[in-house]
Amino acid sequence: MSKTALLFAGQGAQTVGMGKDFAEKFPVAQAWFDRGNAALGYDLAAVCFHGPDAELTRTENAQPGIFLVSWVAFQLLRERVPALKFDATAGLSLGEFTALTAAGAMSFEDGLRVVCRRGRFMQEACDVTRGGMAAVIGLDEGPTREVCAEAGVVLANLNCPGQLVISGEAERIARAVELAKAKGAKRALPLPVAGAYHSPLMAGAQPKLQGELAKVKLSPPALPVISNVTARPHGGATDIGARLVEQVTSPVRWEESMRYLLAQGFTRFVELGPGTALGGFMKRIDKNAQMINVADARTLESAVKALSGG
Repeated sequence: MSKTALLFAGQGAQTVGMGKDFAEKFPVAQAWFDRGNAALGYDLAAVCFHGPDAELTRTENAQPGIFLVSWVAFQLLRERVPALKFDATAGLSLGEFTALTAAGAMSFEDGLRVVCRRGRFMQEACDVTRGGMAAVIGLDEGPTREVCAEAGVVLANLNCPGQLVISGEAERIARAVELAKAKGAKRALPLPVAGAYHSPLMAGAQPKLQGELAKVKLSPPALPVISNVTARPHGGATDIGARLVEQVTSPVRWEESMRYLLAQGFTRFVELGPGTALGGFMKRIDKNAQMINVADARTLESAVKALSGG
């Protein structure tokens, strides 16, 4: 039997209008958006549906917004495909919280609130550090690590072959971009982000996130949830809390996480939430893997057909 994993979108996937057609077409989706707004005490759904873009892009809105839309996509898929069986979950950075919530490790309200506060804590860390990130395209991990060492930055995301992201102080990132090009990168370009995510510059957010997680009831997940930090399944509640705090300053080992699932016999992956970045990464990791995505009402219909028919 082929095994199915659910994959949840990360920051950067946000787009004004996300989730809007879910709410318009499905009463159950509107009910989840209302429940999310109630949990946070403000109209996050309106920011997702109408923006403006500058407001949605703010880390403290983008992170819970993506969590909420991804969660609604997950709930709609479960409602439309009652026989849907999934055997593991994973998520990119903030998506790891959605993956853990989908596996029963925390409640929907707790997951959403923690992600909202995580976004705020990370924004605060950005505000007191002059950090940046850059994508390095077409350069292997080894030479990219040499660039990082020389420029004094770190590897932040190991997404897929030929697509790495580096993170650090803004002026050091500018130097790293030049070094990467000199080493033969096809492209090296700064990213439009608020700061140096998944780097030591985010350390200020860690004790605050640890404090928030201490208030949340964490349970062992009902099925394997892959940790960004270890590229292996999470352990029990204490382990989950520790890894989520560590994740703020650690590299996201996405390619390794996907290769772990592929080695465990997973052949079908369902990307839930805005965008198609995770599907793009998977094409570069294993083009034979079946990729399905649910980002809006149209892709939901396609996914229902694909999952009901096979």
